Formats: sequence, structure tokens, C-alpha cells
Amino acid sequence: MTTGIKKMNILAIGAHPDDIEIGCGGTLAKYASYGHNIYLFIATDGNAGGIGKVRKVEQEKAAGILKVKKLFWGGYIDTELEIHKETIMKVEEIITITQPDIIFVNFPDDTHQDHRHIADITNSATRYIRNVLFYETPTTQNFQPNVFVDIGKKFLRIKMESLKAHSSQIDRTNIAGVSILELAQSAAHFRGVQARVAYAEAFQSLRLFINI
Repeated sequence: MTTGIKKMNILAIGAHPDDIEIGCGGTLAKYASYGHNIYLFIATDGNAGGIGKVRKVEQEKAAGILKVKKLFWGGYIDTELEIHKETIMKVEEIITITQPDIIFVNFPDDTHQDHRHIADITNSATRYIRNVLFYETPTTQNFQPNVFVDIGKKFLRIKMESLKAHSSQIDRTNIAGVSILELAQSAAHFRGVQARVAYAEAFQSLRLFINI
């Protein structure tokens, strides 16, 4: 842990298990290496894409790899996550508990309705949060990043280990014959090229507060 750095609270929000790992796992691992507090909120157990109980165990394992301080579950039904007062209040509750300095969440333009809805829910719930960044997943569309994080080989490796923890999902992608690990590796290299580093994760900011 590096001394002299104020500890921050980082909250990552995902519609399903493994969304966060593919979208910002390297960035979270890098934050954790500096001693910052990492929290996760997963809205559903992902049972439409596998066995819910299995996916929850996999998510717990991935959270351990990323050194997450606490993992919160929403308990909503996969593919049926809706935008309404109760879901917005649930995310607000998690924000009250974790007091985040930065929030990461799914990008709103996506082919999966749960991804779109959790982004819109979070948009409403974070109206007083200064730093909110959208991450990408393989089903994201029209993503134009304006923030990049250099994750290098070290944090790419941790990201990949956290994705391997989701063993039931490795080959369940929207591209036949291409695993989630291959997609993650390719994306990290592509975003790295854009950012002029070897490996990066990319984000589009809803709000990004720079204190000068």
C-alpha cells in the first residue's frame, strides 16, 4: 500500500455477475492496490444466463480476487430489472452506506435491457455524486470513451483472474468461438492503443469532477 494517499470509496455497479469484472476489473484492482475501499453492487444473480446460486458463488470468488471490501446483492430477477422508484431507492441506499467518491456502472446504450436499465437507475440515484463513469461490456453499443486507465500487465492479469472465477460464463459470449477472456484481452489492448499504453480500460463520463 502506498502511503500519503487519501483513501477513497469506490462503488462499482453491475446488472449481472461478471459485468463489473469485464468492464472495470483492472481499474478496481489498481485502486485496491493503493488501499482504497472497493464495494460492489450486483442487481441480479444472472440466473437467465446460468444457475443463479453458482453465479453468486463465482461472483464472491471474483470479489475476493479484486480485494472487495463488501459485495451487495440487489435480489432482482435477471432480464426483468425495471426502472422505478424502488430500484432507484435501493441504489441510493447502497450509496448512503458506501459513501462513494467514484461510481462505475454499465453504459446505457446496450443490447441487454438490464444493462440499459441499471445505467438509467444509477443516473437517477447518483444525481448528487460528482464522479460517475460508464464502463463497456461485449454487448455495449456506440461507446465513445473519454477517460482511460492504464492497467498494465499486472492489473490485466488480476482482471483476467477475476474473470476466470466466473467459470460458468467463460464461453458464453455474443461471438461464437470467442471466450470472455479473449474478448477482455483484445479490448484491453485496443483501449491501450487508443490511450498510448500497452493495456487500458476505457470509460465514458456522466460526470467527472477535477478539483484544481
